[in-house]
Amino acid sequence: MLTLALIGLLGGLITAVSPCILPVLPVVFLAGGTGGKGDGRTKPGATTGAPDAGPAPPRRGAAGGPAVRTAPAQDPAAPEAPAPDPAGAVRAPRNRRPYAVVAGLVVSFAFFTLLGVTIISALGLPQDILRYIGLGLLVLIGLGLILPPVERVLEKPFARIPQRQVNKEGSAFALGLGLGLLYVPCAGPVLAAITVAGARGEISADIVVLTLSFAVGTAVPLLAFALAGRRVAERVAAFRRRARGLRIVAGSLMIVLALGLAFDVTAAIQRTLPDYTSGVQGKIEDSDAARQQLSGLYDDSNKELSRCEDGADELRACGQAPPLEGIDGWLNTPGNRPVDLRSLRGKVTLIDFWTYSCINCQRAVPHLQDWERAYEDAGLRIIGVHSPEFAFEKKRDNVVSGARKLGVTWPVALDNDLTTWDNYRNRFWPAKYLIDAEGTVRYFKFGEGDYDKTEKMIRELLRQADPTVALPEPTGRAMDDLTTGRTPETYLSNLRIRGYVGTPLVDDKPAAYRFPREPLPLNKLSLDGTWTAGYEHFTAGPDARLAFTYRAKNANLVLAGTGKVTVVVDGKATRTIDVSGSPALYRLTDDKDPRTARLELRLDEGLEAYAFTFG
Repeated sequence: MLTLALIGLLGGLITAVSPCILPVLPVVFLAGGTGGKGDGRTKPGATTGAPDAGPAPPRRGAAGGPAVRTAPAQDPAAPEAPAPDPAGAVRAPRNRRPYAVVAGLVVSFAFFTLLGVTIISALGLPQDILRYIGLGLLVLIGLGLILPPVERVLEKPFARIPQRQVNKEGSAFALGLGLGLLYVPCAGPVLAAITVAGARGEISADIVVLTLSFAVGTAVPLLAFALAGRRVAERVAAFRRRARGLRIVAGSLMIVLALGLAFDVTAAIQRTLPDYTSGVQGKIEDSDAARQQLSGLYDDSNKELSRCEDGADELRACGQAPPLEGIDGWLNTPGNRPVDLRSLRGKVTLIDFWTYSCINCQRAVPHLQDWERAYEDAGLRIIGVHSPEFAFEKKRDNVVSGARKLGVTWPVALDNDLTTWDNYRNRFWPAKYLIDAEGTVRYFKFGEGDYDKTEKMIRELLRQADPTVALPEPTGRAMDDLTTGRTPETYLSNLRIRGYVGTPLVDDKPAAYRFPREPLPLNKLSLDGTWTAGYEHFTAGPDARLAFTYRAKNANLVLAGTGKVTVVVDGKATRTIDVSGSPALYRLTDDKDPRTARLELRLDEGLEAYAFTFG
């Protein structure tokens, strides 16, 4: 059990510095510095009344006697007056908000991750009720920082608690509770084990120890960040002089964060960030010791799968593919009918375990889209198994909306009870399992990365299934010797585009663009005419043109809609492409040898351009 606790502690530490928790960090930082009136400094000669209250006015004694001074009246809900030290000075109450915020976050995250599903099911509440409560708390705390009367109302429930100053930290603790309900960290094997156990109500002593140690590990970096915010507020004179303004900024930021979470803006930002902790997470949470400890929390079903190695360099035999069982429904199939793996014999099948709010899963979707477009005709079939981390991800409408936003078009099985997840002994979001034409699992990859290797395995399995199959060129960037100096894949996305020059992009509405006067450098692109720059694609308007200087044997572009595209290479029109229907990959240029060229595209109005790839 000690080893399990250590694994949980290290897993929590890694999670708390991962890119997935970046949205909550500004709130934690500012919340730590938005305490009460005291700044923690000694005030020589101060009275024992409320801070800055001053002496009370004199009143007449009985029968016209001498005036008597009285201490100012105390509000029962007000914090205890600071006590004088032996020298007669008074130390203002210490700002404990950093501890209260982190304590609330850890308590709510740990409690509701383990028991949230059980409570919601027992009370018959909507699956996403906890998310709504978290968003509501975040907005209320933000309003409390901006409007003092609101804060006093929020602190009322804590006013009768006898501990000194605890009532003033009530709103900070409530803020932490709200953040804990909205906290969606990157999911590794440790968090997967906790959430799976919580989803099933299978709470053992080992799971409780793992959860508590993970929560403590998560709390340490967050507390350091909150204490840093408090220290800045105490030490920097500008913060003390503008305490009121700081509280308004912090409150506004919390409301903005709530709106960003409600409309999924934070997830779009996180998808653009690299998962810089994945390597360390894999070494710790997926080490031999961790596997042994975490696998002990499950039964011995389908043990053959554990004999194979994550991301192996060659295809192996990992046992017969377990069935897709316990599925609550299907998406993206005719009539939403189920898919039986036995019906896919003769095909190569990729099983993708994912969940729509997982940032790691979202970043993997474009690679799956590339593979489906490139290899569907050659016999590849993709099935997404949506295994939720949190209760709100069980709601079908939420999954439908998330899949649509991400562009998931392949069949999706709703594995709400995580039955299929268990069948595959899975531990990660995302995870990919490759099944050959005979129904045997031959390869699996946990987490992000190694996309070129996974694509290589797909191609090998397709050739084994049909030695005569004609495969297109690989979609990856590092699949052959031509990758050196080759122009990389480029997304036409207002958040993921790179190498763009020219008129600044305007998000999500039509705008006029102009090519720069100077020649485009290598691997740079520009726009001319009218375009609408969105997250998933750019939409052509009147007189839309696009220029790109590239180096490769061929250039390809994913296009959708109905219309024509004229391809101009180094000033000479080379072909006209008819585009029709849903997004598909179109070949723009095709040369025997790599070359550097200026590509210009002239697109009919209404066409959608998604991503360039180069071979």
